Amino acid sequence: MRRSRELGRRALMGVAAAVVALGFAGPAAAQTELKWAHVYETSEPYHTWAVWAAEQFAERTEGRYGIEVYPASSLGKETDINEGLGLGTVDIIYTGQLFAGRSYGPVAIGGAPYMFRDYDHWAGFRDSDLFAELAEGYYGASGNHIVAMTYYGERHVTSNRRIETPEDMRGLKIRVPDAPLYMMFPRATGANPAPIAFAEVYLALQQGVVDAQENPLPTIEAKKFYEVQDYIVLTGHITDALLTIVGGPTWDSMDEGDRETLLALLQEAAENCTADIIAKEQELVQGMRDLGKEVIEVDRTPFREAVIPAHTGPDATWDQAIYDRLQAIE
Repeated sequence: MRRSRELGRRALMGVAAAVVALGFAGPAAAQTELKWAHVYETSEPYHTWAVWAAEQFAERTEGRYGIEVYPASSLGKETDINEGLGLGTVDIIYTGQLFAGRSYGPVAIGGAPYMFRDYDHWAGFRDSDLFAELAEGYYGASGNHIVAMTYYGERHVTSNRRIETPEDMRGLKIRVPDAPLYMMFPRATGANPAPIAFAEVYLALQQGVVDAQENPLPTIEAKKFYEVQDYIVLTGHITDALLTIVGGPTWDSMDEGDRETLLALLQEAAENCTADIIAKEQELVQGMRDLGKEVIEVDRTPFREAVIPAHTGPDATWDQAIYDRLQAIE
């Protein structure tokens, strides 16, 4: 009996070895752990929906895949996590369009100031053939895959100086993300842009290194920038978005079924997160007033008019044809 069991055990081991040699993974295969990195707080909807997608992906792949979400710049700044996609040190990221534009300039167009007339114009772009073509161009340049776009909100200025017109911004030292096109709005209005990493903004404001910064209201709340700023100025100068990008090495290592599952989940997370951000924006104008902040609702027309000439100027990383196609979207 003992000899029979031993022969049976060896036979099973032989079958297992043959399966491994042929490159098949059975149900008991070890889980593949993916890393999803971003620079936002755990309290923000971006993180909440990333965690949801991670949990769903583990469930729908029956544990063959897991995703660990790393928030708040814990795996590096925006530049670091973008570089990590190609290196394979991260697998999925949220990132701004202007950071992705370092690999493929035209994809940055959606993050330029006053590029969109309103939210509906932005949503039309998100769902357009133009955006799909730009995502394909980014893949050709970087090897990485843009799989979803999440509404980030309208970016507004917070400041320790009262601002009502573009002239009020002259000489203002304002923090911007470390991507060149974020400087377009400050320069057009005579301000002095200062690129500072996201994780360092609060301290820079607190210590007076800069006088102002710009971000959507949900981010202003989550990062508590309002604690060290006197005014919330509703410039709405960028209708911004985050791209969800899957690294090429990760994408190529997955079979088609798993890729489709992941793609569907990341797109669903983007849609749900977008809805949460819209609701949050609507609440936070009064929310900032309730916190004792003075909220200034400026006439955006002169700000827009100051910026529009730069849309096709020397800092543009897209051509006239792309610009005209975006502006023609209804």
